[in-house]
Amino acid sequence: MDAADLDYRARTLTGCIHPRVVARLLELGHEREVEFQASRGEWFCALEWARLLGDRGQRKPALDVLAPYIATGWWPAARAQAEMLEGYGRVEEAITLSRPYAEAGDRLALDFFARLLARQGRNGEAFMLLRTEIQDWYLAGCLVDVAEAAGLDEEAAALLAARVDAAVPACDDPDCDNLRVKPSNAVALLATIRERQGRIEEAIALLHMRATTSVNGRDQLADLLARHDRVAELRAYAASQYHGHAVQRLAEVLDERGDVEGAIAAYRAFGATPDGMWHVAVPLSELLVRHGRGDEAIEVMRALAEQPGGAEDWIIHTLCTLYADRGQPQEGLAYLDALKARHDGEEEWEFFRMRLPLMAGCGLLDVAIEQVRAHPEGDTWYTAWALSDLLAEAGRAEEAAAVLEQHPTFNTSLRAERLIDLGRIEDAIRVLQEPRTKPITLAWDCANSTEPPF
Repeated sequence: MDAADLDYRARTLTGCIHPRVVARLLELGHEREVEFQASRGEWFCALEWARLLGDRGQRKPALDVLAPYIATGWWPAARAQAEMLEGYGRVEEAITLSRPYAEAGDRLALDFFARLLARQGRNGEAFMLLRTEIQDWYLAGCLVDVAEAAGLDEEAAALLAARVDAAVPACDDPDCDNLRVKPSNAVALLATIRERQGRIEEAIALLHMRATTSVNGRDQLADLLARHDRVAELRAYAASQYHGHAVQRLAEVLDERGDVEGAIAAYRAFGATPDGMWHVAVPLSELLVRHGRGDEAIEVMRALAEQPGGAEDWIIHTLCTLYADRGQPQEGLAYLDALKARHDGEEEWEFFRMRLPLMAGCGLLDVAIEQVRAHPEGDTWYTAWALSDLLAEAGRAEEAAAVLEQHPTFNTSLRAERLIDLGRIEDAIRVLQEPRTKPITLAWDCANSTEPPF
């Protein structure tokens, strides 16, 4: 085994037995196959087999499974064993195993090692390890977490404040007021510390300084205002935020308080602003569905779809899903028919694909299969995936596996699952372990692609 090869296969899920397939093998009772493959360099098999042995109290065999992988110097293997050792109460061994990786500068290893120390009450030691890495946004977040337990909030705040004060202009344009801060989340982390110190006004003032207000669909200031019951401020702030994440937090607060109408009204008011409904239509429809108002949810998505440029695939997909979940597949198909007519009878694959679950809901599974086969894109790898799903749903397992064989370099995970379900374990493993060359990144020639992936 080689660390670089292990890392490449684990990151890209290329040429290896995927975690989902491992789970399927174990679910069907093929433990001996998982054990065998674990001994042949299949990381995800080794990981699950070691965990399974550990759960059965066979701790030494569990650790032995991972030993060859650790011998390559690959951090994920060392981390897995360190987690197991900690779970077994052998904390010092876990620390000894992890320390060299952290000291070598691997940021993921350093984050793990610092949190491991902190969990053992060695917070001060963890803090000192991290303070020199304050410029790294990922490790800065770890430092702030460790500082709380270590009682070193003020020291962490001083480090972050110094970084904020050292911010430099992001560009040479004199009219640009954006600043480059390292770490990029320094303001947000400093606000986190101030909030838990009870210095709420300072935290709010800091968060108003951010250039980027939302991260991963959440707005830190909106969450802070919600936690401290400052609903009026949250309402005013939500009205000023373009992305709609703050108004979503406001609606969540109102819904939690039993004010469903208020939550709906908040979404609708935001949706009445230019482009506002594009940002909140989905969470509004989800809120309506949760409260048994599915017809209103459909109206929301239909109204958005009817706007100029509204017939986007994600909007229509949400609408069709609502029809299917409401037990109204015929209405969904009728809408797609009308949409197709507006486009002179043309229907791209993405929209045609939305028909399939609706047709299945109408009892037209065999018709759907024939229409997929006859589709102009019926001989593509992505159509094969959809056709295989339909055939499997129809109980035609052999055909579901066979259709994927027409595109041997694609859909390998699904193809393996189909073969496993047929009891063809060796064939499934062979498909997954087929050697593949690492992709070559070609220079873009400025030409647009009409074939997925675009």
